Amino acid sequence: MSTVYVIGHVNPDTDSIAAAIGYAWLLRERDGIDAIAARAGALNPQTTWALERLNLDTPYLLTDASPRFSAVTRRLNSVPPDMPLKEAWAIATRTGGIVPVVNEENRPYGLITGLSLFNFLSRQVGPHPRQQEKKIAELFDVACHEVCDTGAPRFQANTRIRDVLNRILREEFNDFLVVDEKGLYVGVCRQRDVLNPPRLRVILVDHNETRQAINALEEAELLEILDHHRLGNPSTHVPIRFTVDVVGSTSTLVSEKIEEAGLMASPEVAGILLAGLLSDTLILRSPTVTDRDRQAADRLGRWAFVRNSPLYGESAESFGNALLSAGAGLSTRDPDQIVNTDMKVYEAGGLRFSVSQVEVTDLLQLDEHLSALQSALKHLRESQGLDFSMLMVTDVVRGSSRLLIENPPSILADLPYPLKQDNTRLAEGVVSRKKQLLPIVLGMLES
Repeated sequence: MSTVYVIGHVNPDTDSIAAAIGYAWLLRERDGIDAIAARAGALNPQTTWALERLNLDTPYLLTDASPRFSAVTRRLNSVPPDMPLKEAWAIATRTGGIVPVVNEENRPYGLITGLSLFNFLSRQVGPHPRQQEKKIAELFDVACHEVCDTGAPRFQANTRIRDVLNRILREEFNDFLVVDEKGLYVGVCRQRDVLNPPRLRVILVDHNETRQAINALEEAELLEILDHHRLGNPSTHVPIRFTVDVVGSTSTLVSEKIEEAGLMASPEVAGILLAGLLSDTLILRSPTVTDRDRQAADRLGRWAFVRNSPLYGESAESFGNALLSAGAGLSTRDPDQIVNTDMKVYEAGGLRFSVSQVEVTDLLQLDEHLSALQSALKHLRESQGLDFSMLMVTDVVRGSSRLLIENPPSILADLPYPLKQDNTRLAEGVVSRKKQLLPIVLGMLES
């Protein structure tokens, strides 16, 4: 379990994916760590476009940190049912006395263990003197299927250990067979390993709140957090490296760490980090932008726009415009997908609510889809058990938003955004959920 998974928040945006890819690359290059970029959910259209544009693979999907049987499974050498016991005996001397019996279709038949061997000898020898005179060589010629225990429990490799822990504790067996989803042999695990499985090692990027992280984060070994959002971090048993800074994107922080290490990211990695930065800052036009973000954009551009790279001939402006256009619009996506893709859940003033955001190139698009989006927002609120839900439709060209609020609490009637006849609110100049909208909403709820 030396692998480290670098992963962003659920409902990942481009910055979340980019930061995971970039930081995993740095950990491999600088520290020699087996780091894997992961994602906690489906990609949005903008991120998919950026990965394809840069010829990068989609990060590994990891939605749950709970240990699975695959983490404690050893693929022990096996024997077919008709093979003589003497062949299994030779294997048992190397495996601690366990030999899986697997048929020609690669399906487990049973397990030869010390107990199954003792039971076999008891049946063969018994209390009768004449039977006790049997030679060991004769016993070694018996087929393995006569010696193995066919009742050994079987578990799928991708099954969460915690889901079957009570069954494991009730079992009289110390060794279990592990199979894949088709019932084919994967390996063998021991009870003592199942009861103390290795913990998944994870680094969180672009978030630090448990409610925005992968499921069962408490069962993982959290190594580090790299983020640029408000604090809401989980408690840890031991000190960890924790970096939260006031910049426009986590990709900015990753690019700074690459430079501090004296390294230069590959054009592809630099390109996806630049995509994350430009996406989160609306091509450096968002109020969240700092001088460090501008410097990071220049740095990443130097690394990404080199000759023979996927982005050769581009500029930050041209690449950013194409990137935002790839993710903007309401017509090409299902309303439920729109309200769920870039959605975050918060708690304040005893209320639990969500804020989603979608980008468009013209707020007039909203009128055509308003009714469907309001229905989708209501469904999101009810399915997630929320007190209210918000959707922020942001015009990335003109730099304004319209707000849809499903089941708004009375205190939000004083939001400083004019209420339109269609019950949406016009938020002129508001494009940042993190820095502009959320602080106002939280302040009102907590007052």
